[in-house]
Amino acid sequence: MKVDILSINGEKTGKEVELPEEIFGIEPNEHATYLAVKQYLAHQRQGTHKSKERNEIAGSTKKIKRQKGTGTARAGDIKNPLFRGGGRVFGPRPRNYTVRLNKKVKSLARKSALSAKVQDNGIVVVEDFSFDAPKTKAYLKILSDLKVEGKSLLVTASYDDTLHRSSRNIPGANIMAAKDLHTYSILNNKTIILSEGAVEVIKETFK
Repeated sequence: MKVDILSINGEKTGKEVELPEEIFGIEPNEHATYLAVKQYLAHQRQGTHKSKERNEIAGSTKKIKRQKGTGTARAGDIKNPLFRGGGRVFGPRPRNYTVRLNKKVKSLARKSALSAKVQDNGIVVVEDFSFDAPKTKAYLKILSDLKVEGKSLLVTASYDDTLHRSSRNIPGANIMAAKDLHTYSILNNKTIILSEGAVEVIKETFK
């Protein structure tokens, strides 16, 4: 499919770019997309949560009162989980949240996300651009001229530190290199802005 290339002023440049059907025009696979998002979110978890259980609490193991005749429930040592400062019953332990996923499934999920964005008119292609120095106002103007509302993701051919610094103070504005594009980043943004160079990288990387 062919898409018009816009200037950073939001005007048509008269040029078009070919978006491969096998990447941007497939029938979205919801289950593959779900698995890819599940994997991404799982990998954001450190898995270092830990609470002390009864055998890890520092304290005496002496029985705190006699078994019978006190009028209250029987009790063992001070580390009893029922007491304040006691150990926790079945508390969290460190664990690995890694989810394994086949490369073909991840690739299908990414293509499904891109195809879904095309169907929702959520992809814009712009000519390559950069700034000499970080300029937040200039980047805001570009988003305004492109009529981008809500969360947006600018995908560039390679990492551009100047553009990143220009956008990092703008709520909902994100920037990513094409080679790092993943399913969650596509779905988590309302509009995907692709630079010309990024389209070429995607053609080579995601085919």
